[in-house]
Amino acid sequence: MRNPVLAAAAAVVTLALAGCGSGSSGAPDEIRLRMIESLTGPERTKLIKSLIADFERANPGVTVELISPPLDSADQKITQILQTKKGLDVLEVRDHTAKSFSNNGWLAELPTTGWAGWPDLTELAQKKAVEVGGKAYLIPYGFYQRTLFYRTDFGMTRPPATWQELYESGRRMTSGDRFGYSFRGGKGGADYAVMMISAYNGDALNPEKSFYLKDKRTIFSTPEAAQALDLFVRIFKEASPPDSVSWGYPEMVQGFTSGVTGMLIQDPEVIKTVEESGVTAWSTAPIPKGPTGYAYQPVGYAGWGVTSFSPHPKEAVRLVQFLSEAEQSIAFAKGNSLIPISRQAQSDPQFSQGAWKAYLQAQQDPKQVITIRPVDYPGWSQFLVDSDRDVQALITGKKSTAEVLKAWDAFWVDQAKKVS
Repeated sequence: MRNPVLAAAAAVVTLALAGCGSGSSGAPDEIRLRMIESLTGPERTKLIKSLIADFERANPGVTVELISPPLDSADQKITQILQTKKGLDVLEVRDHTAKSFSNNGWLAELPTTGWAGWPDLTELAQKKAVEVGGKAYLIPYGFYQRTLFYRTDFGMTRPPATWQELYESGRRMTSGDRFGYSFRGGKGGADYAVMMISAYNGDALNPEKSFYLKDKRTIFSTPEAAQALDLFVRIFKEASPPDSVSWGYPEMVQGFTSGVTGMLIQDPEVIKTVEESGVTAWSTAPIPKGPTGYAYQPVGYAGWGVTSFSPHPKEAVRLVQFLSEAEQSIAFAKGNSLIPISRQAQSDPQFSQGAWKAYLQAQQDPKQVITIRPVDYPGWSQFLVDSDRDVQALITGKKSTAEVLKAWDAFWVDQAKKVS
């Protein structure tokens, strides 16, 4: 029986393809590439289209149609198109979709040898390109690494260096309708709890398997994990707006730019948002550390990949490589406030001064450690859902710290058995 969801999706895609792109009446021998983005936004889409136009000028006879689904349903739309195995050449692949897309055989392996742009990629970009299965299923276009944003007009003269200091500073700032911290209690909130737990475990943590310690216990099994999670709850209750119980990304940022909160931990894309908001009294610093002086965080990323069923693989690869080369990738990073993938960008003033300095400071600090998320474990996607639900229960008093940590520990003990 034909799947009605897929049939509807295919119809929508057909209409989308018919209504966008560089024209629909090219020469018969013209090569038409179809490309889809995931993290859609008006300004971002406009920038991508300008880069596509540059590619078309450099590659006569090749045109590119860009599909830009609504942000909330984009990954679902991409998956639906991939399931049909037709009508798509180049796609945006995110860190949390790369594994499933490659496992289903939807992604082609991209060549790295013989491409002049590969040596210009930073070490981090090269590493993340082959993170899934040791093969280049995507070329990252930039990175999302968190930093601490703080408002100096809230009386803060020095940013907190530790999570305990963040809590204490947040309490001092909290008065009336002002609060110290933009807490994330909604979707994605568990990621902040894990960040704190990781920091409190210090150098016992294994960065290559970030939910486990070097002795193979989980990071959720230690007394330090309980200390961290207790402090996590106190930051919410004593230094954050009550309605941040359900805050996600937009609300966190809005709280900071509107003057409701004095501190925010977020990705570099917020730099542009804060600058455009009119707020002038603010700065950035590396994320807080735990008691032993360590901070841990994964680096979020996404990039461009080629479908395994593209009828024009040579041209599709050429497009990905074009977008990944220095001039285009630096322009894209600047337009989206991303940590760039090109070595050439390290000398660019935009990425070495002002609010960006905190990212360079973190990268140069051996105790600000980049970890690898356990995305290869079969239960990773389920944990993302379950852990956010548990954080909601924790901060609303429906579950205790001990209950949450016991459940998370048991889950990842079981996961370790499944991959051993």
